[in-house]
Amino acid sequence: MAMRAKTKISERRACQLMAISRTVLHYAPGREADGGQLRCRIVELAAQRRRFGYRRIHALLRREGAEVNVKRVHRLYRLEKLQVRRRKRREGVAVERRPLQRPTAPNQVWSIDFVSDSLEYGRRLKCLTIVDDFTKESIDIVVDHGIGGAYVTRILDRIGQFRGLPQVIRTDQGPEFTGKALDQWAWQRGVALRLIEAGKPTQNAYIESFNGKFRDECLNEHWFRSLVEARAIVAGWRQDYNQRRPHSALKYRTPAEFAAAFRARHAGPERQEAWS
Repeated sequence: MAMRAKTKISERRACQLMAISRTVLHYAPGREADGGQLRCRIVELAAQRRRFGYRRIHALLRREGAEVNVKRVHRLYRLEKLQVRRRKRREGVAVERRPLQRPTAPNQVWSIDFVSDSLEYGRRLKCLTIVDDFTKESIDIVVDHGIGGAYVTRILDRIGQFRGLPQVIRTDQGPEFTGKALDQWAWQRGVALRLIEAGKPTQNAYIESFNGKFRDECLNEHWFRSLVEARAIVAGWRQDYNQRRPHSALKYRTPAEFAAAFRARHAGPERQEAWS
């Protein structure tokens, strides 16, 4: 049986029959010349911007003039295991739900909370507000760039030297209030800490009401240029709030007037002198 001769066809014809491009036929993947340099730069950017994903890293590379495809950035990004981890939501502390009861005397219950603001150039200000729930007095407003749990205990000790400490302090579940520093401080001084439920600011309504007035009448009305200026303005506002501002819940008396009237009714001469 005669063998059929092999038929030779051109490359062009073969590609047409196979429906492929000649460029695809001749493509040979090679090692990326700048792969190592690009990979290092991706790692550097991810270290500087730890919460940036590969798309933002790609945008930064393009700003630097790198002609690189986003898919290539994604591949190198994954090879380096730079994926951003989702932050776990902080779980609140389980606390007993209690109705908000009005105290019957000064220094029974204090409420404390934080209010945030910033200086004119953007640096954060943190304001610790402390209110007596009975007299509505603003016991103190501490302004600083950062206030941690140990800082809070020092502030309370300073106040206790001239006013005494309360029986109960009501707070939210911020990390400054649920940490070891405040918990140990309260145990050593016989002060009960009462945490509200997470996400339930109405359970701390007295301080929330005060914070609203503080922000509306003070923070939103001033443009702070420095920490020193912010402290001076806030101190002036606090004095005005206690001494001159009528409070509707106190029948339009000032907190200082209400506290003085209470001491006059319930304290003897020795007690009045100690309060003054």
